[in-house]
Amino acid sequence: MTDKKPAKISASDNVKAFLKKVASTPVVSDNSSPGRLIFALDATASRGPTWDTACQLQGTMFQETAALGGIHIQLAYFRGFGEFKATDWTANSKLLLKQMTEVTCLAGETQIEKLLRHTINQTQNIPVDALVYVGDSVEEDIDRLGSYAGQLGLLGVPVFIFQEGFDEVAEFAFKQITKLTGGAFCRLDQFSSKNLAELLRAVAVFAAGGKKALDLLAKEKGGSTLRIAHQIQKD
Repeated sequence: MTDKKPAKISASDNVKAFLKKVASTPVVSDNSSPGRLIFALDATASRGPTWDTACQLQGTMFQETAALGGIHIQLAYFRGFGEFKATDWTANSKLLLKQMTEVTCLAGETQIEKLLRHTINQTQNIPVDALVYVGDSVEEDIDRLGSYAGQLGLLGVPVFIFQEGFDEVAEFAFKQITKLTGGAFCRLDQFSSKNLAELLRAVAVFAAGGKKALDLLAKEKGGSTLRIAHQIQKD
């Protein structure tokens, strides 16, 4: 009996699978009002480099959604000793960048439960089209996270999680959350800056207009966007 190792999944296949999942996810927005997306990041001590990257890329979430009625984004983050914050909703890329650059990362434990509860509360007020979360670890009870994720699933809010690193506990928890909400999971790699830009753009366009909007964007922009759309259309 031979002991075969599982085939290694490439970064491009990982991104392709994620974008395909985004394309097949039902969108709540009906284009009669701007899409609403919560952009959440782990701001504990290890997250400094990712925060800097996200600051540089956050504009991609606004640039491609104007023709779809635009998008409103709320920045949410946790850090330090029990600190969780969420900004006001904004459709202003420069304001979001200002808010992000004023944040410094501080050591502390993850507070994903607070993020999920916050998203539930926001949706019960005015529906949220998607939650995006970028992180690398989970230090909380996974069953409790699953309970809140299930509530988001019932509310129709998909969670899209981007994981840095290879923490197996975090990966298991993240996949449970995305499965229960009807969202998608994607691991970032050494090319995370490029991948994250593509993924944020895809989710933002999805939140604002769904799969049809992605196809129209591809026809207009061509290049990498067109290739992504072709990948989504396959299979």
